Amino acid sequence: MKKFVNDPEQFVPEFMAGVVAANPDLLEAIPEFQLIKRKNVDASKVAIVQGSGSGHEPAHVMAVGPGMLTAACQGPVFAAPPVDACYETIKSVATDAGVLVLVNNYQGDRMAWDMACEMAEADGVTLKQFWINDDVAVQDSLYTVGRRGVAGNFFVLKACGAAAEAGADLDAVYAIADKVNSNVRTMGLALTSCIPPAKGTPIFDIGDDEMEVGVGIHGEPGRERAKIKPADEIVEMLFDAVANDLPYNSGDRVALMINGLGGTPPAELYVLYNKAAQLCADRGLTIARNYVGEYCTAIEMAGCSLTLLKLDDELEKLLAAPATTACRIF
Repeated sequence: MKKFVNDPEQFVPEFMAGVVAANPDLLEAIPEFQLIKRKNVDASKVAIVQGSGSGHEPAHVMAVGPGMLTAACQGPVFAAPPVDACYETIKSVATDAGVLVLVNNYQGDRMAWDMACEMAEADGVTLKQFWINDDVAVQDSLYTVGRRGVAGNFFVLKACGAAAEAGADLDAVYAIADKVNSNVRTMGLALTSCIPPAKGTPIFDIGDDEMEVGVGIHGEPGRERAKIKPADEIVEMLFDAVANDLPYNSGDRVALMINGLGGTPPAELYVLYNKAAQLCADRGLTIARNYVGEYCTAIEMAGCSLTLLKLDDELEKLLAAPATTACRIF
């Protein structure tokens, strides 16, 4: 294993310290709970919080900032944050307007945030919790009951963050989360496995001529293990699975995301985007906003996911609203 790592047990605290050190005017940390929050929290606005296992950066702590998350906490690589970290994250930014807790649909995350929300509500915090489940690949996985929350999470937190920044109340921000989640679909594909620093070995084996279709962001099995295909055929497979699920129809305006899973060069992502854009045109979809890059990764896994979000005027405006975060890609 070759990685830029000191003590594997300190990998998450060290990279989080680096995020704060690189953004001293924007962010502050509470290291004992592995959480990062905005330096200046407006008590009159709804706070948006999230947190999950590490290894998916820039989600989640690198998405903290004006117009995005108010705070986020991290667990170990591919493991949910502990209950006390989730609780402290909520409490650290609880405002008079309330807190929206966004949770990707994984059993460990849901259990931790459910308990944290109960504790915070017992303390008098006004909050709502919303589960994100945009992955069309499988109905149930090793980590979930129901669909997984993957790269479509970005659109939920971006729209909710913009609505909160504009002064929407908690019920309205929750309604935005529901609208986005109801209209966003994702599917991923892996060409290689990845190596968590504390493990030191790949989390699954895959042949040089194979791909995992519908892989989860923790390396969970997807729909099938298949022989690798040309890029255009891969995009067609992902696009059909996503576009037929909602479905998306001629005349729809959409946001299209090609997300890298951590080990795919930008040039390859644009090869994939080129075909995806052609398929949108063939279906009569207008791409109003596009995103190509790394938004939700699986450490250094070579692979991608394709996400479509059906837009209306409200969502398009929210996605276009300014935001400032550590990763500067939103």
